[in-house]
Amino acid sequence: MGVQPVPEGYHTITPYLAVDDASAAIDFYQRAFGAKERVRMSGPGDSIMHAELEIGDSHVMLSDPFPQASTRNPKELGGTSVGIFVYV
Repeated sequence: MGVQPVPEGYHTITPYLAVDDASAAIDFYQRAFGAKERVRMSGPGDSIMHAELEIGDSHVMLSDPFPQASTRNPKELGGTSVGIFVYV
């Protein structure tokens, strides 16, 4: 069996958001878009190191920003904090 470049159930492109208060963002996406939480990995305190949501037939990944990682929030960057995963 060969390598599967795109994980089962994912599309070729998946956005990754770094947001302040990822838990509140998940609650909002659930109310606003009917998002289903698929994965949640807790971090220090009440933070979220990684989460995955399903909205319709698409996935969105997100986390709280972490100084020791490359995820930064929009206020700190002075711009967007969205990364794009491209499976090839």
